[in-house]
Amino acid sequence: MTLPLLAAALIAWSVRCPAGGDELRTIVQEQCLPNWQSSRNPAPCVSIDADTGPEPAFALLHDRKGGAHFLLIPTRTVRGIDAHEVLAPGAPNYFAAAWRGRAALQVSTGRGIPRTAVGMAINPRRSRSQEQLHIHIECLRAGLYRGLQQAADDLRDTWSSVRIDGADYRALRVLGAELGTANPFALVAQGVPGEMNDYTLLVAGMQFRDGPGFAVLVQTDGVPAGELLLDSSCAVTP
Repeated sequence: MTLPLLAAALIAWSVRCPAGGDELRTIVQEQCLPNWQSSRNPAPCVSIDADTGPEPAFALLHDRKGGAHFLLIPTRTVRGIDAHEVLAPGAPNYFAAAWRGRAALQVSTGRGIPRTAVGMAINPRRSRSQEQLHIHIECLRAGLYRGLQQAADDLRDTWSSVRIDGADYRALRVLGAELGTANPFALVAQGVPGEMNDYTLLVAGMQFRDGPGFAVLVQTDGVPAGELLLDSSCAVTP
């Protein structure tokens, strides 16, 4: 979706909110997807996009709390980040799609958003109100933003422990302007022990000395839910 069309979508959309933890799945599957299939109008979502084939795979929805806060939601039913759902052969790289959706932050704020200000997060199971997978896309909170910049040279290409903004994380550096074939779900499943649903998971845009990339942070205890690491006002941007 072009930026002018995206701006129009942000102004025009309204959601008939069903109750309970099935709200996001219902909005996407019963409102956005049928509208897109009949008229290529994704309302009340901002956009509907495919992955590697012609069929729609994910929707971008403006969070009802407002501000520069968007949700990347699969168009099919995906109840969580269980390995059998997000790591199956041919499963979309949902974080790569969420990263492409960051243009909505620029439209929402009316100003440029550098890659280093963008965060994408998933709440741990204990903090979720929805039963459909969704990735929060916002700017980073100021403390986390500063902490990541300070820790940039300490991040490694293998999982290591880092302390950022007063909290301990398992962290991984991923190089590249886009996530491409680097699927954060797979990286966590392969390199971090435990049940993936129990983790706060955050992926942040970075600019390392040797090029653009991402920081992948995970933790089970002592850190806020992923959504609380983000800021819909984008206060870290000029």
